[in-house]
Amino acid sequence: MNENAIRSLVDDLIGAWNDRDLDQFISYLDESVIWDDPAMLYGPAIGRAAVRKFSESLLKAFPDFSYCIREPICIAASGARCVIPWEITATHTGYFDPPGFAPTNQVIKMQGVDVLQVANGKVTQIDTFFNVMPAVEQALRLKPFPKSGIKKMIILWSQRSRAYWLRYTKKVKQ
Repeated sequence: MNENAIRSLVDDLIGAWNDRDLDQFISYLDESVIWDDPAMLYGPAIGRAAVRKFSESLLKAFPDFSYCIREPICIAASGARCVIPWEITATHTGYFDPPGFAPTNQVIKMQGVDVLQVANGKVTQIDTFFNVMPAVEQALRLKPFPKSGIKKMIILWSQRSRAYWLRYTKKVKQ
């Protein structure tokens, strides 16, 4: 694909997402598309059905999710790949499943990039990159990290429980 065709595909893809038209959004994706995103706790979404399920979950948790392109979009000379710098604004008003995070009604603003691979006019892979910690801090209103009180105890208990579980499952697998 040439640069104009890639730019048109990106604009249509982002437009469908921002319009909440998941049927149209999915139509721009290859049947065997892979989407890898740090928000996916259980690995990448593989195939249109899995991408749709993740998209629905994300839009349920963040119904006002707005994806804004930060120029420039970088397009490989081959037309097989492009990098889209973005800024997202979203309010966490619904449950995010999985893992089941309860809504906080907090606005999250963050920046990152999507790397898209394209073949035959369809997106075959999306790799999303962003720093997860600022998003979590904004959603939970934990910045700066609490020095005392119940928030600190909850955070430390959650982290230590998760660390124990990770160590335990590693031992079980060995």
